[in-house]
Amino acid sequence: MTAETSRSFGAHEVHELLRRAFAMRAASYAHFYDVLREQLGREAALAICKKATRRMGEAMGPALSDHAPADLEGLRDAFLGGIIEGEALFAPTDVVADEEGLRIDFMRCPLKEAWEAMGRREGELEDLCEIAGAIDIGLFESAGFRFAGRTWRLGQQGCCRLRVLPGEPLRPGSSG
Repeated sequence: MTAETSRSFGAHEVHELLRRAFAMRAASYAHFYDVLREQLGREAALAICKKATRRMGEAMGPALSDHAPADLEGLRDAFLGGIIEGEALFAPTDVVADEEGLRIDFMRCPLKEAWEAMGRREGELEDLCEIAGAIDIGLFESAGFRFAGRTWRLGQQGCCRLRVLPGEPLRPGSSG
């Protein structure tokens, strides 16, 4: 192991490394979307990219399934607690977990900020947010909840509005 790979990182360095990782993820989404849109058109490109991103979320969802179908406070704590530097990178506000659902409004998003830095604007930015937001659908639905959130839209302050509703209770004799 070299000195470079074994050194520890300070909080500022971790934050910057995370921002760079999110910027790379944002560029990946954008480039895949661009190529698919050029080859297949906007609607097909959106559908394919959202399907792939949703699958990423589905792969992560089982880690939150212990909270299904209705432990929304536990889901809130596990979800927000699993986001490294979440306060700084996403600035969650209006965080409410009650019997009606989990509500979190993100005022920032490192993906959206990276796309803006790349010069992506308006409808294209909405499309990219929709693609990235599909991860939440896969995540929460595969964990056993219902997802009713929405991604950023032109003229909206902040970014995504997560809305997670209780899932269906297991029927007697079924397994989760």
